[in-house]
Amino acid sequence: MVGVGLGLIVYLVWSGVDLTPLLLLAAAGGALFLLTQGRLGHNFETIGNQSVIKTVTGVNFEDIGGQEMAKRELLEALDFVSRQDQIKKLGIRPLKGILLTGPPGTGKTLLAKAAANYTDSVFVSSSGSEFVEMYAGVGAQRIRQLFAKARNLAVKAGKQSAIVFIDELEVIAGKRGSHSSHLEYDQTLNQLLVEMDGIRPNEAVKILVIAATNRPDLLDAAILRPGRFDRQVKVELPDKEGRIHILKIHAKGKPLAAEVDLEEVAKDTFGFSGAHLESLINEAAILAFRKGSKQITMAEIREAIDKVIMGEKLDRRPEPNELKRVAAHEAGHALISELLRPGSVATVTVTPRGKALGFMRQTQAQEQFLYTKDYLQDQIAICLGGAMAEELIYGNLSTGSANDFEQAASIAGQIIKTGLSELGIVDQNLTSKDKIAAAMEQILNEQKERVKKLLAPKAELIELISANLLEKEKIPGAWLREQLKCA
Repeated sequence: MVGVGLGLIVYLVWSGVDLTPLLLLAAAGGALFLLTQGRLGHNFETIGNQSVIKTVTGVNFEDIGGQEMAKRELLEALDFVSRQDQIKKLGIRPLKGILLTGPPGTGKTLLAKAAANYTDSVFVSSSGSEFVEMYAGVGAQRIRQLFAKARNLAVKAGKQSAIVFIDELEVIAGKRGSHSSHLEYDQTLNQLLVEMDGIRPNEAVKILVIAATNRPDLLDAAILRPGRFDRQVKVELPDKEGRIHILKIHAKGKPLAAEVDLEEVAKDTFGFSGAHLESLINEAAILAFRKGSKQITMAEIREAIDKVIMGEKLDRRPEPNELKRVAAHEAGHALISELLRPGSVATVTVTPRGKALGFMRQTQAQEQFLYTKDYLQDQIAICLGGAMAEELIYGNLSTGSANDFEQAASIAGQIIKTGLSELGIVDQNLTSKDKIAAAMEQILNEQKERVKKLLAPKAELIELISANLLEKEKIPGAWLREQLKCA
C-alpha cells in the first residue's frame, strides 16, 4: 500500500497536479484520528503526571519549626475553611486564596501541606512552570484540569474540601504584558482568575487556593485584589530560636555526641533557611558515616556548615606560593574582623571550596536586622582586609580580591541608597552618576586607608596566622583571639 501511494504521488507531481489541498486534507485526517484515539490529548495532559496529588499529606504544623508567626497567621485564615457554619451565620465572604511569600527554602510548601492536613482536605500541588507552553491555550486548559481534578478527588475521597497549591505563582501570574509570549501567559492568568472567582460557598467541595512565591513584586495587581488572595502570609528566614527548633526536629533519631550544642550551631547559622538547616544536619551525618564514626560531633557539624555555605571541597590545590598568598589574604580578613568586632571570627581556612580558594566565616553575638553607617563601614573594611594584607606582605594585589571588591562596592552603594553618605537623602535616578561614583569612591578609599593603618603594625601576626593556616588548613576563631592578646 505504501508503495502504491508513493507511486501515485510521483505520477500526480509528474502530471503537474497541485497536491496542496490533498496534503492539507491528509494532515487534518491524521490529527482527527490521533484525537479520537486519545493520543493527541495525552500530549497536552500533564496535570495528572506532573502534579503531586495526596488525600492525606501527613504533615502537621508541629512538624514545622521556626515559623511561629506564619503558622499563627495561616491557622487564623484556615479557620474560615474549617468553621463554615459560623462563617455563614455571620455572612462572611468565603476565603478563596492564601498567598505565602518569602525566600526559597523557608517552608512554604510544608505549610501548604500542613494546611491540608489541618482542614482534612485533598491536597493537589502544581508548579507555575507546568502551565505555560508554546501552544496558545494549553495553560488555560491545564488550570481548568487542575481545579476539576481537585473537585473529583475530593468527592472520591469523601472530603468536603480541597486545597490547590500552586508554587512559583509569579510564572503564571506576573504583571500582564511583561512577557514576550504574553498572550499565552495572559490566557493562563485569566483562567486562574475565572476559576477563583467561580468558587462558591454552597459548592459540595470547597476549594481553597494556596500559592507560593519568592517574588511578590512581580505579581499582577488583579491576582492580589480582595476576593482572590485575601490573605498574604510572610514566611521569613528563621531567627535564632526558630533555627534551634528546626535543628532539633531534623536531629531527631540521629546520634549526636554529648558535646554538640545546637544553640551554638544556631548562632553560627544566621541567614540559613529551614532547607539549609536540614541539609546541614544531613551532611554532618554523611561526614560521620564516611569517617566510620557512630556519632555526629561538632567537627562534622562545623565542616557541614562550611559545605552548605561554600560548597564541596575541591581536589585542585594552589601552588605553594599561591597558597601562601591565600593564607595571608584570609589572615587579613580575620584580623580586621576581630579588631573591629571582637569575637566575630568563627573559623579561617585555606581549603578550596566552590569558587573560593579560602574563606573566613563570621559569627554574630546577637542577631541584627538594622545596620548603622558605622556597621556598614566596618563591613567594607573587613571585605578590604584580605587585599590590604596581600599588599602589605607581597607589595601588590591579585585577582583573588575581585569578589571582595564587588561586595565592598555593593555595601558602599547601600550606604548611599539609604541616605547615610555625605550626599544625604538622594534619589539615585535623579542624581548624576558622576556624583554617586565620587561618593562611592570616597567611602571605599576612606576604609582602604583605615585598614592599612590597622594592619601596618600586624605584619608579623599575619605571617604567624598564615604559617598556621598552611600547616593546619583551618584554624578556629578562639586560637586567633589568643594570638591577638599576646601580640
